[in-house]
Amino acid sequence: MNNFTYYNPTKIVFGKGTIARLTELVPQDQKILITYGGGSIFKNGVYEQVKAALAGFQTYEFGGIEANPTYETLMKAVELVKKEGIQFLLAVGGGSVVDGTKFISAAIFYEGADPWEILSKNGKIGKVLPLASVLTLPATGSESNPNAVISRTGTQEKLSFGDDRLYPVFSILDPETTYSLPINQVRNGIVDTYIHVMEQYLTYPVNTPLQDRQAEAILKTLIEEADAILATPAQYDARANFMWCATQALNMLINCGVVEDWATHMIGHEITAFYGLAHGETLAVVYPSVMHYKQEQKKAKLLQYAERVFGIKDLPEEEILKQAADRTEAFFRHVGIGTRLQEYKVNATEAAGKIGDRFARRGWKLGEHQDIDAEAVGQIILNAA
Repeated sequence: MNNFTYYNPTKIVFGKGTIARLTELVPQDQKILITYGGGSIFKNGVYEQVKAALAGFQTYEFGGIEANPTYETLMKAVELVKKEGIQFLLAVGGGSVVDGTKFISAAIFYEGADPWEILSKNGKIGKVLPLASVLTLPATGSESNPNAVISRTGTQEKLSFGDDRLYPVFSILDPETTYSLPINQVRNGIVDTYIHVMEQYLTYPVNTPLQDRQAEAILKTLIEEADAILATPAQYDARANFMWCATQALNMLINCGVVEDWATHMIGHEITAFYGLAHGETLAVVYPSVMHYKQEQKKAKLLQYAERVFGIKDLPEEEILKQAADRTEAFFRHVGIGTRLQEYKVNATEAAGKIGDRFARRGWKLGEHQDIDAEAVGQIILNAA
């Protein structure tokens, strides 16, 4: 097991009716900015619950944060915060709203020339504004980690950043808020959660049996609960299990002492930046290709994964390795997500060239062995045609 430091200060308030607890959790003597996305919180009753809980508080609102939150939109929120002297940020929505709110928090006090440098040049984050969240879409784990992913429309970029000061102070997780979600968002959330786990789990062994079994538990729960999650929106137990899986998948616990990958996410971000696919869709396309392409390097964990998660054993090794990747892709398709670029009308040859060129210019090498270079990225994309 590798050395690690574990730290997670986010208070999780989980369960039905917990939005009402905002009254006791939000600082009463501060100006609060409520951030949200496209307006779904007005249709599912979440907005009314939040406003009722914060009756008497001095609140402001900023909506319109996109599914892939953009720098251009978020900078408008930064201006509002500075103008009104906002002291506390409350993200109400899915992971994109939480991610965007983290950028707002970091950008307000940024002392460099342009807050985009936080993402593009690893610009130093100084003081931040405290934030919290009311989660309505399980997927990113942003409600309990310090990371965020932001897009910039003008340059067709999608980059990530993180800082321990950006852990939410608290996050409210009420599974009932997911009942009105569009089915595509639920599907994407399941895939996003699954691959968050895989990027931390499916690398190479470093003797972390506890972390491995924690990861496998999340994967098996998602597989077992997927049909109930998708079939009956008002199935509280299934949605509760889904929401908790998504948080546990990326709350910095299962990656303690392990080796991580994240190549799929980095490639997927570029597909979104150039072609506009949803995050979960890009992951479903790229990950099976990565599993096949890096089969030899991931062999030990692939064999373990095949047996423990899918029960595949007593076959020739090559067949087990192939079935592990095929069964993973089949699960994504069972959930209802396309796994080939052609299904999204994306030309794989063009995408391989554009994204490969971008990785070459950045000099990025990805994966747990840092051996996925620009050429390998292009081949992975071609194999996902």
